[in-house]
Amino acid sequence: MITVVGTGTGAPVPLDAVAGAELVVGGRRHLDAVRLPETAERIVLGPLAPALDAMEEYVRKDRRVVVLASGDPGFFGIVRALAERFGARRLDVRPGVSSVATAFARLRLTWDDAVVVSAHGRDPRTAVNVCRAHPKVAVLTGPGAGPAELGAALARTAPGRVLVVASALGSQEERLERVSPAEAAGRDWGTAVSVVLCLDETRVLGPVRTLACAAALPPAGWALDEGDFAHRDSMITKFEVRALALARLGPRTGDLVWDVGSGSGSVAVECARLGAAVSAVEKAPDGVERIRANAGAHGVDVHVVHGEAPAVLSRLDDPDAVFVGGGGRELPGIVGACARRARRTVVVALAALDRVPAVRTALTGAGFDCDGVLLQSSRLAPLPGDVSRLAATNPVFLLWGARTPVSSEGVAL
Repeated sequence: MITVVGTGTGAPVPLDAVAGAELVVGGRRHLDAVRLPETAERIVLGPLAPALDAMEEYVRKDRRVVVLASGDPGFFGIVRALAERFGARRLDVRPGVSSVATAFARLRLTWDDAVVVSAHGRDPRTAVNVCRAHPKVAVLTGPGAGPAELGAALARTAPGRVLVVASALGSQEERLERVSPAEAAGRDWGTAVSVVLCLDETRVLGPVRTLACAAALPPAGWALDEGDFAHRDSMITKFEVRALALARLGPRTGDLVWDVGSGSGSVAVECARLGAAVSAVEKAPDGVERIRANAGAHGVDVHVVHGEAPAVLSRLDDPDAVFVGGGGRELPGIVGACARRARRTVVVALAALDRVPAVRTALTGAGFDCDGVLLQSSRLAPLPGDVSRLAATNPVFLLWGARTPVSSEGVAL
């Protein structure tokens, strides 16, 4: 049997949990904080594989092993690795209070509507995108993915967020510091950081909910009617086209989506409603204001970039998915620039038949598998006499290129 003890935040390890242990495994601070049996062998955790090999020797001989961990070891913790190696039946898990629960408690905030994301040992881009998209996020940090790295990324795209850096929770040195992303980026935070909370303080008190986690609550509908957005002279991606574009884009929590030639921002807003972080690129000043207004009306954050593609794209982080709308002679070049940066997919909506071959070449030239469809719908329209006719909408080509999907590990939904 392997007893896995979460040391909690300040709570002592029960003596009976380690009594009779023949092997105790844990971080140095965990081992130093507990009075262990004198005869017990100790392993200070570093690389996990050698420790698991050593534990296997004891488990095979039915000798007692204790693993000391932080907080709740079943939440982004060592229980997963132990269960995969030895089987869940060999585990006796005794959780402590997690750093996430403690940090929110210190702020007197509920966290059933928070998104929890681990950046420990992972590329921090998923954590950054979650922080951009959601108003209440807890980030489990690690080397190279701490408050400074989060702050640097958010200062460019979501400077209004507040970061609460919780360090040494439960100890005499406990600190909770509220800083802006720019302030976080400029400091050396050391190794005592327990968790970072990223808050949009204008939306931090969410409504009462039945399901935990904001990201587990997708919108009740999508491919919204054009009337749900402010737009200029009906210059908006129609809902039939938007529906297929969204299906091909696949926006989700942890993703970053570009909406290039955003216009009214209808695609950008819909991607944000589905949980993704979004950068919308628009060259018209009145379009920029329209996108911001539409995002605000739908209660989502969209990072609006005023400028002309492809030049302005160099200021943006690499996206998971890109939607390109509009036309013009520059379209193939813009699509090519987007395709070279996109990790998963690029979707292009265009009306000009003559541009289709060049756009296909731009997608395939960047290594994408390319497919597409001509969408032409007819909507019901009223006629006198309480009858209806079919009113045709303008045909639109939708082309898309796709790569192998990228994992979104590290997000608790």
